[in-house]
Formats: sequence, C-alpha cells, structure tokens
Amino acid sequence: MTRIKRGYIARKRRTRIRLFTSSFRGAHSRLTRTITQEKIKALVSAHRDRDRKKRDFRGLWINRINGVIGKNQKKMYDNYRNLFYNLYKRQLILNRKIVAQIAILKGNCLFMIANEIIK
Repeated sequence: MTRIKRGYIARKRRTRIRLFTSSFRGAHSRLTRTITQEKIKALVSAHRDRDRKKRDFRGLWINRINGVIGKNQKKMYDNYRNLFYNLYKRQLILNRKIVAQIAILKGNCLFMIANEIIK
C-alpha cells in the first residue's frame, strides 16, 4: 500500500491554536495536547472573569462613596445605604460609577445632592 500523507487542515487548526497560546510559558505553548487544554482553560477564565470584573467594580464604587460619606463632618448620612435609599425614594436614579466619580473629584457636589434629598 502506498503511504497516505495527511492534509493541511489539521496543521492549519493546530497553528491557529498555537497562535492563541503563543504567549504562554513552557509546554503550554509548545505541545499540541496541552495547548488545546490551556486554550479551553483561558477561554473559561475569561468568560467567568467578565462577570467578576463587573462585581469588583461595583464594590469599588460603593467603597469610594462610603469613604467620602464617612469623612463628612456634618453626618447627613451615616453610610452609603441610607444615601441610596433616599436617592431611590426621591426617584433620583444615579449611576454608582458617576456618583463615585462625583464623590472623589467633587465631594461638595455629592453633599449638595444629599442636602437636596433631605429637604
């Protein structure tokens, strides 16, 4: 029987996967079997961490707002929870990211908003 040489499709698939994992260290970028495993692992981690990143940023914004409120001498609001409760009660729906930026860059503006809520 004559020798059958494999086509280029399998090689093309492997090189495409190898390009994805080219920045990985050691055998994770060289051996075909570990390359495919590492690619799957990387994609799973990326998918999982997209949601985790949103969660982490929300916690960061809440901590920033709470920190600025805690530094206030007048103590209009004890904490973040009371401020946002009153914001929603007054139907002033503000994005936490924007409120955190206002709190850090212009702390007085946050307290002006809080004063308007109290009135």
